[in-house]
Amino acid sequence: MQAETRTTPLHSWHSARKATMGDFAGWNMPMWYPSGAVAEHRAVITHAGIFDTSHMEPILVNGPGSLDLLQHCFTRDLQACVGSGRTALKPGQCVYGAYLDERGGVIDDAIVYQFAEDSYMTVVNAGMGEIVAGHLRSHGEEFEARIATLPGAVGKMDLQGPLSAKILATVLRDPDRVLRDMGYFSFKGHFDHASAQADTTLADGTPILLSRTGYTGEFGFEIFVDARRVLDLWETILSAGRDFGLMACGLAARDSLRAGAVLPLSHQDIGPWPFINHPWSFALPFNKDQTSFTKRFMGDCVLEMRDTAEHTLPFVGYDPRKVLLHDRPVVLDRAGHEIGVVLTCVADMAIDRRGDRIVSMASPNAPDNFKPRGLSCGFIRVKMRREPGEVVVLRDSRRSIEVTIVEDIRPDRTARYPMNRMI
Repeated sequence: MQAETRTTPLHSWHSARKATMGDFAGWNMPMWYPSGAVAEHRAVITHAGIFDTSHMEPILVNGPGSLDLLQHCFTRDLQACVGSGRTALKPGQCVYGAYLDERGGVIDDAIVYQFAEDSYMTVVNAGMGEIVAGHLRSHGEEFEARIATLPGAVGKMDLQGPLSAKILATVLRDPDRVLRDMGYFSFKGHFDHASAQADTTLADGTPILLSRTGYTGEFGFEIFVDARRVLDLWETILSAGRDFGLMACGLAARDSLRAGAVLPLSHQDIGPWPFINHPWSFALPFNKDQTSFTKRFMGDCVLEMRDTAEHTLPFVGYDPRKVLLHDRPVVLDRAGHEIGVVLTCVADMAIDRRGDRIVSMASPNAPDNFKPRGLSCGFIRVKMRREPGEVVVLRDSRRSIEVTIVEDIRPDRTARYPMNRMI
């Protein structure tokens, strides 16, 4: 029997605004609005965009063994993961990583938030809440930890773009206190009225969890709220953002923005193969010289045999032309030999080439009246390491396009900018 398609509390709002809807991991979600995915993508680069992300699923992990459970199941070393000094995670901080199986393959990637010494939340992707919760429960009794999902109780939206803090400041109670010291991958507040941490509220007193994170590579926030208040908050932020150029954005723009920022899509760019030899080595607990891990965790023995694993590499093209993933495109070397597969291929419409460099609409050195055509970009998985600068060919049944292996794609991203520069 086919599972029923799920909807977020904002589904009627999207439909009333004539969003193009589509299936995403069993959820009926907006792909783009009449404004179009290109305009939405560029709005996040230059102004701000807001995304319905209530399809994401929070899981609570509590109890005296919660840290030990996460240390066993999650790739990041929570005792040594913050900043260049690799200090321990502490309340009010969060960190990105992945849950692996015993073969080192990705069950899902996630962010772990620490509320207190023995209290955490992990947010996983659409449709993965019960799967990851079940994975954690299978070890929870051993580690004296309690696992709880929150089906339908919590809503979420992402406010992304360089003007996000200015927009938020108009809807928060005491915005100076809330925003002034929020560093990258920190959070404040709680979505539960009863929580002692529910000290971050909207002007009307509604508690929120405000996280300085996102999935676009640009400055912004993820906002968690009681699901019954999602529509009110969505409309409040859109109203507050009208004079700042804020746009409602769909998943198409989210996909192109994250690819240009070299961020993986779970179950596409990372999946049931060893989580190694990719651009996201920071998600693994390597020691400083990357010769071993700082802790033991599920799947680590397989990852230590990294020489046998394939390589996932980012690429960028020379124009916006793409290959189609449903056509199972392959990667060829310059001699025409097949060397791998294409994982993601989208167009970042905020960038273009100027001579031997890539320029973004946000680049301070962009030419006057810069109007990018956009460039194809994404990820490939190949049988052996290819060096940055190497040209390869992507081929589907329609076309072949040349692309270059790179270390980074969209320059001058704003995600890590200090708050005092953005408020």
